[in-house]
Amino acid sequence: MPIKNVKFGKGVKIPFPELVNLYGCKIGDHCFIGPFVEIQNDAALGAGTRVQSHSFICSKVKIGKDVFVGHGVVFINDRYPVRRDPKDWEETVIGDKAVIGSNATILPCKIGKGAVVGAGAVVTKDVPPRKTVVGNPARQIGKHS
Repeated sequence: MPIKNVKFGKGVKIPFPELVNLYGCKIGDHCFIGPFVEIQNDAALGAGTRVQSHSFICSKVKIGKDVFVGHGVVFINDRYPVRRDPKDWEETVIGDKAVIGSNATILPCKIGKGAVVGAGAVVTKDVPPRKTVVGNPARQIGKHS
């Protein structure tokens, strides 16, 4: 899998570079990228973010600082997959220190600073800062400090 046209910050850790597909994206300082991860063009990771194995981060996804993305997380930038024109794709923004549990699916939305998305959740709308959401579709179950 290739690594092409990537803007890397300092101290980025990719233990298995031959097993990732990164192109046209920005990776901040001290990020970690696990094996079998794809990060597409026009996506960005803030400093200190960790992306675990088998995750897919598509174009137009902006992830803040110190975010944890669990195993097998999928970001989607097109609510209507029949629309193939990139100008129709929507942006997703993940706030600093958010946690995205393994196997979550994130449709275009905003996930606030410090929010928690439970494993396997399907996020279809915005998540406020410091709130916890679970399920399909994701629903709020609590808040934390």
